[in-house]
Amino acid sequence: MDLKELGEFGLIDLIKQDCIVDASTVVLGIGDDAAAIIPTKNMLQLISTDMLMEGIHFDLSFISPFQLGYKALAVNLSDIAAMGGMPKQVVVSIALPKETKTEFIIELYRGMKELAHQFGVNIVGGDTVSSLHGIAINVTVIGEVTEKKLQKRSEAKQDDLVVVTGTLGSSAAGLALLQKGEYTTCHFYDSLVNAHLMPLPQVVIANDIANYAHSMNDISDGLASEAKEIALASGLGMRLYAEKIPLSPDLIVASQALKTSAVSYALYGGEDYQLVFTIAPEKYQLLKQCHLVNNITVIGEVTSQNGVVELVQEDQQIVQLESKGYNHFI
Repeated sequence: MDLKELGEFGLIDLIKQDCIVDASTVVLGIGDDAAAIIPTKNMLQLISTDMLMEGIHFDLSFISPFQLGYKALAVNLSDIAAMGGMPKQVVVSIALPKETKTEFIIELYRGMKELAHQFGVNIVGGDTVSSLHGIAINVTVIGEVTEKKLQKRSEAKQDDLVVVTGTLGSSAAGLALLQKGEYTTCHFYDSLVNAHLMPLPQVVIANDIANYAHSMNDISDGLASEAKEIALASGLGMRLYAEKIPLSPDLIVASQALKTSAVSYALYGGEDYQLVFTIAPEKYQLLKQCHLVNNITVIGEVTSQNGVVELVQEDQQIVQLESKGYNHFI
């Protein structure tokens, strides 16, 4: 069955099942003109939205409907994590060609629901429309944060440490492997491709980091771009060290096969959905004592140079980094 047979209201009935994870925060979900939710007293609300366009953000030749739904939600939850918050409610709007099969839609929403259940997030509404030119998915997420834990890009302090979570560059290398389609039998393929297709938003660790950090950003457009955003917003600079940027062993091997620097993937590749944050040295030591916080790496320090982000290369040469992440209008 396809959408022409199912119809809009049949589609809504199909996707609204199992969308509410925490019923205590929802008065009305999918089915009315608007959702009605219960905000938590004394909490700030965070609202963020991202749109994924077929042909720009994803290629259906190498991403499954389940993976696409998962990733569409993951990139939004990452924005809430970067603000120090916890995601609570989600609204999903989707444009689909009339020929789209019911099975595709079921799998797409199964991917979203899988991640929503992992983080206790409700899908409370949205919109469904037909499309003449491919698929578009727009997700709006509402999160909550205390005023004390709210993270901004503009609050870095001179002499802060610059720290990242996880490893960087794997997603970009995974995309390069998918586009080439030549390395599916290699041992390094799966971990990098999975990093691109199904990134895990750093919601849990961000909740601990927000107790100590001065500023934070999620790494969606590459480390160089996100570090530059913090530097410019804070009126300060950064000095990063190439040899300290955490890279997975699989990325290092794959970068040799792809003839591209592993560090370049980390700096400019994007879509890692890890976190970069700045923190006072003494608070970093306190953060390290949190039992849930591991796999974080100091990669540099905040300097006084307004908006200047420098990279100390492995040969000790110093270069200035520019924002070279993906730009829709260039």
